[in-house]
Amino acid sequence: MDTSDILTALAIGIAAGIIDVVPMIIQKLNRTACASAFMQWVFLGLVIPFVAWNIEPWLKGIIIAELALIPVLIIVSSADKKAIIPMLIFSAILGAGVGFAGDYFIG
Repeated sequence: MDTSDILTALAIGIAAGIIDVVPMIIQKLNRTACASAFMQWVFLGLVIPFVAWNIEPWLKGIIIAELALIPVLIIVSSADKKAIIPMLIFSAILGAGVGFAGDYFIG
């Protein structure tokens, strides 16, 4: 792993964060929620590509993204139970995307 791999992973995470936050901004969710979601994907972009599990990269991305979402779901569930399913679905889609992109661009 070299600096370019880390920068690529960071770019993947930023892209995923933007994709996740745009609908939140459109829905006029608060800035704290948007910042939290964005930073979670920046973090996951730096983690998912470098986890060495012997499974398909997209599946690795889904598993890690869903596990990382659990603390957020616990907090959100007390205020808005309807948000849980969309969050799980979007997290799975973005997690798969981060896993695939990490494998494609970083290997």
